[in-house]
Amino acid sequence: MLDDPLHTAVWRLRSRGCWHDAAELLSPLAATDPVAARLRSSVLTEQCMFTAGSWEAAEDALRAAEAIAHTDDERGAAACERGHLAYAATLFGNRDRADEARAALGRAAALLGPDSRTRPLLDFRRGLLAQHLSKNASSAQAAFQRAHAAALSHGDALLSSFTWRHLAAMAEERGDRAEARHGFAESLRIREELGYLIGIAPALVALASVESEPEAARLRAEAGRLVRLLGGVPAWLARRLRAMEAAPEDSAAAD
Repeated sequence: MLDDPLHTAVWRLRSRGCWHDAAELLSPLAATDPVAARLRSSVLTEQCMFTAGSWEAAEDALRAAEAIAHTDDERGAAACERGHLAYAATLFGNRDRADEARAALGRAAALLGPDSRTRPLLDFRRGLLAQHLSKNASSAQAAFQRAHAAALSHGDALLSSFTWRHLAAMAEERGDRAEARHGFAESLRIREELGYLIGIAPALVALASVESEPEAARLRAEAGRLVRLLGGVPAWLARRLRAMEAAPEDSAAAD
């Protein structure tokens, strides 16, 4: 298991986009500890999602985590990571691995007990698949609500920042701007409080999508400064912000 100083060091590096350094810190323990191995895999998958690169390193880390998983809970947690990597590759890596993602998350659901600490994360990731790959809004909403309730109950602030954001996005799709604004603002607040620097720019742009001008423009400008500070990550957001700057009259539609 990770001790507090190592966990803190890994978090500080990860939250600033130093994924390679965070993975290196975890490497010695990850050789034998399933929890450290899964965290290392998760860190490198996050790097893929923010940079649209380094897929091979994430795949290697995941295979290593799968190899030392022995209990049902460990195998289920590793399968959850497998599903997330396949989802990320489908969304950001120009590879259709949607079937692999669904199969892996289904396997995770079968292996994880109802009280497993990985269950809330699994629910969230199943919501992502339903929302972005299956386009099933009702299934996504139900999965996000389960994950959200569990994240709040367990005090998982980082996961709750994601569930707030995705529930808000679904509210925005339904035309409920007030609910969307509240959820996006909560997501941003939590990320700022946690110091999750790489996640703040996406949260700012999401909130801008339901704010009126000139506040929306201020939020987007702040997001742009953060993306530049972090060297152009998230890569997808950097491209989006450049497009919005090139065609400001279309920025509301782009959001």
